[in-house]
Amino acid sequence: MRTSPSTPLRITTSIPRAAALAALIVHLAGNPHYGFFRDELYFIICGYHPAWGYVDQPPVVPLLAGGSQLFGHSLFLLRAIPALFAAASVYVTCLFAVELGGGVFAEFFAALVAAFTPVLMDFGTKLTTDTVGLLLWPLMALYVLRIVKGADPRWWIAVGAILGIGLESKYSIAFLAVGIVAGLLVLPQRRALFTPWFVWGLALAAAIVAPNFAWQAAHAYPMWTLLVHAGEYKDELLSPLQYVAAQILITHPLLAPVWITGLVALFRRPDARFLGIAYLFVIAQMIALHGKHYYAGAIYPIPIAAGAVALEAWTKRAVFWRPALAVYAFAAGIVLVPLLMPVLPERAMAAYDRFALRAFTREVDLARAERTTFGSLPPDWSDMHGWPELAAAVASVYRSLPPAQRAQAAIFASNYGEAAAIDFFGPQYGLPPALSGHNQYWVWGPRGFDGSVVIDVHGDCDSRLFRDRRVAARFSNPWVRPFENDFDISVCSGNTTPLAAYWPRLRRYI
Repeated sequence: MRTSPSTPLRITTSIPRAAALAALIVHLAGNPHYGFFRDELYFIICGYHPAWGYVDQPPVVPLLAGGSQLFGHSLFLLRAIPALFAAASVYVTCLFAVELGGGVFAEFFAALVAAFTPVLMDFGTKLTTDTVGLLLWPLMALYVLRIVKGADPRWWIAVGAILGIGLESKYSIAFLAVGIVAGLLVLPQRRALFTPWFVWGLALAAAIVAPNFAWQAAHAYPMWTLLVHAGEYKDELLSPLQYVAAQILITHPLLAPVWITGLVALFRRPDARFLGIAYLFVIAQMIALHGKHYYAGAIYPIPIAAGAVALEAWTKRAVFWRPALAVYAFAAGIVLVPLLMPVLPERAMAAYDRFALRAFTREVDLARAERTTFGSLPPDWSDMHGWPELAAAVASVYRSLPPAQRAQAAIFASNYGEAAAIDFFGPQYGLPPALSGHNQYWVWGPRGFDGSVVIDVHGDCDSRLFRDRRVAARFSNPWVRPFENDFDISVCSGNTTPLAAYWPRLRRYI
């Protein structure tokens, strides 16, 4: 099938639109439950401080998050963003199946598997830096495939724009770009690169990401420091074999055969072989650099679409298998939905999680991305609880201070989640902006507070800085993560050093 240069996103049936709409409705109904996720609160606050960059992410996701809250607190509007990207990802997956020669069943089956693949559903449930990649990774690959198959080379400009926006969302899309170029270079299709439009596409991508690169350079590349520290102190480091096994787990052991079949099918197609090579390059780069197992998650719509096309071809003379395959994919996928979408009440979710932990202990251990302790709920669900209550507890301590102390009191949080929760929910109580040494909060500095009075959230009043400490409250919540539960909120006074002079020691990039 030759691509028409003037129609880069040709649609042959209504299935892509119907599948995208179905995915959107499911996510709009299932996403906005529990509460704001720790990172979502942080993105919102970062978005309230527009910049070309931040310590631990590029600017696109914070700007989207902050923009969703301009007219008041709305979990629905925030979670509508990942819902839209999840729907768009399903849409592009269908288009990929069409581009690879698939018919109605291939489109439908590719959409079904992509919608239920755990890592993709997770990216579409809450707003993270991976959310935008749900659309941009497969879309970029689709455009390149069309160029390789004969589309107008000017579409390299679109590829460059996608790459640039992707880099402004999360840097990991660079691994896919490297993989695609490497895949083309080792094949006869390398001729698709020998055009000025490819150079112009790269130049456009560089121009789009240049302001963020300049911001990182001006701040001594904090993202690199953070990644090094995370690898040393926080992230689970997997062996190459474990990393490959984790790819099976995050794509669902019962659904993974679809994309594995697709990967083999890509290698068997001369026109799409470069995409199979690109996948291997991406995984190899992630292993070499100790990336988290889900960092490559947005690549899976590509082999899923190829797998759906292969299965359609295999069942051409035995079409009775197709309904069985669809029922199998639906049944396999829906079992994990409560672990990927916050649809169950907390007590039911806790029971479901305990069952999953007992049944799949080894698998759960391998699928962990960070060294963490589980609480009553899975970590992501726990991180959607307790934040309004924490802000209220801090506000109670703040209001209990004598007026003279209250006028000088700063609020210091141990991490960006606590600080962002106080900044997001605190204005209704009249709280001042929170301080923290964690990631972007350290860059924002002490905000003019001298440190004479500090409400230390989850801290013990650093003895190197304060002479006096009084425990004013204790915070607890049954659903939060263990390290965020049952801790002191203290009032510190008698500082021995001005906070601005002490601030450099508080930096914590991780």
